[in-house]
Amino acid sequence: MRVAVVGATGLVGTKMLQVLSERNFPITELIPVASERSVGKTIRYKDNEYKIVSLTDAVALRPDVAIFSAGGSTSLAWAPKFAEVGTTVIDNSSAWRMDPGKKLVVPEVNADVLTPEDKIIANPNCSTIQMVVALKPLHDRYTIRRVVVSTYQSVTGTGVKAVEQLMNERAGRSGENAYPYQIDLNLLPHIDVFLENGYTKEEMKMVLETKKIMGDDSIGVTATTVRVPVMGGHSEAVNVEFAQEFELDDVRDLLRNAPGVVVHDDPAQLKYPMPLDAQDKDAVFVGRLRRDESQAKTLNMWVVSDNLRKGAATNAIQIAEYLLKQGFLKQSPEKAQKDAISI
Repeated sequence: MRVAVVGATGLVGTKMLQVLSERNFPITELIPVASERSVGKTIRYKDNEYKIVSLTDAVALRPDVAIFSAGGSTSLAWAPKFAEVGTTVIDNSSAWRMDPGKKLVVPEVNADVLTPEDKIIANPNCSTIQMVVALKPLHDRYTIRRVVVSTYQSVTGTGVKAVEQLMNERAGRSGENAYPYQIDLNLLPHIDVFLENGYTKEEMKMVLETKKIMGDDSIGVTATTVRVPVMGGHSEAVNVEFAQEFELDDVRDLLRNAPGVVVHDDPAQLKYPMPLDAQDKDAVFVGRLRRDESQAKTLNMWVVSDNLRKGAATNAIQIAEYLLKQGFLKQSPEKAQKDAISI
């Protein structure tokens, strides 16, 4: 595979390169892409140096796959240009997620919606990804009616500047801020911009994306998203109302056997998921499983995952792996012929 990573120098782009290496994705030619100020610099991948190229040059190279993590405006402008030359784009921004003509994919949940014709595929929001991985097996068995979720999201979800703000505040240093308020020893019930309905854009992403990924508009979702002074992963308190009754032991078994899920649920031994447990891992960790004693057929659970890995880089690469396994990434005869001519 000829693979482009767009936004290769950012937090998520760097993590994408790490995950591609760890999972031994079959790269025959790596094309790192970044902003104009980075063009010509080099990055290291598997003991080799690669020169960063511009978006224009990357399109001209006609990669088989382009994995984007460069912001919505870049994706809107450039993903179609890559698609026009036969490249399959997997985009980590919010640009295409709610486009009715684009698939929004978490491989453990809905990879089967993908076809060879899907040339721009959306990677969901990090907080949505980990939640739906845990919800999918439960929905299949009990049918979810409503989800109430509160998130506790790592500063890494904002980017390098947010990490630097937290570290500067912790060390008593001044510096540029990513947030309107102090984040160390504090939390901000405010992720992304506020909308007219009083919710933030992050909260509405969770509402709308969950329905699309699960393929069920009847699921009610309401969310409160909170930024906390944590690195390592996002945590979520999830309250799930079902149409059918459940047994907790059956719920644990379903989750233990679900792809991508690890159950850490032993209160007697103080065993429950934490961001430090999830850091640098690809699984979604679930614990604190218990009935909601205030309402019938309702479950409480705690869901934790590394937002840079499963919440972004790993999910995108799992999509690419699925496409490859299905044979959807094979070059078309026309594209292969063009490549042969250009060589």
